Amino acid sequence: MTVGPPAVVLLSGGLDSATLLAIAVQQGFLCHALSFDYGQTHGAELAAARRVAAHFDVQHRILTIPIGCLGGSALTDPSIPVPDQGGEGIPVTYVPARNTVFLALALAWAEVLQARAIFIGINALDYSGYPDCRPEFVAAFQDLANLATKQAVEGAPVEVLAPLVNMTKAGIIQRGTELGVDYSVTVSCYRADSEGRACGRCDACRFRAQGFSQAGVTDPTRYRA
Repeated sequence: MTVGPPAVVLLSGGLDSATLLAIAVQQGFLCHALSFDYGQTHGAELAAARRVAAHFDVQHRILTIPIGCLGGSALTDPSIPVPDQGGEGIPVTYVPARNTVFLALALAWAEVLQARAIFIGINALDYSGYPDCRPEFVAAFQDLANLATKQAVEGAPVEVLAPLVNMTKAGIIQRGTELGVDYSVTVSCYRADSEGRACGRCDACRFRAQGFSQAGVTDPTRYRA
């Protein structure tokens, strides 16, 4: 078997990132999955990331970074409740600068690996209004990577790819199903319990359930009683 060029794939353990990894594998990249323990209030998504990486038999690293200790998000500060509805504007589930930090560390690993691509699973359609989930953000980070790395200066820049950015949640699920993603091992819920069971009420749960319904695919999500 011919081994393709290396790529770093950001893997949260959710529906989108599992599909993202499947796409990168299907495109022939030698995938290195990267997850973060950033101080999120539950660890179920990291357990899910391990399962997804194992399913696709790719190298997987989990880095511990301290952005959660800065607070400012319902996903890192237990004193800020996760709402059932995101509401107007940018919701409290936004983690300040999270994707910027994630991409910076992915870029560092990509240089070490001499990777040709970094995959990030952001989505600008079925999302909660996060500013770092827009195509403009990806384009701006690509400009930064082109300026700030040895690889780029020497003529082999790493490409920042966001193949899900303009897809609907239903489209993402349909694509992942075609590529053999086992969505039963993924966790999307903002309030998942220690066993990875979903609350069924938060934005992430609602977007996920709606996506499966519109895709015509059976929803394998495990919900709390």
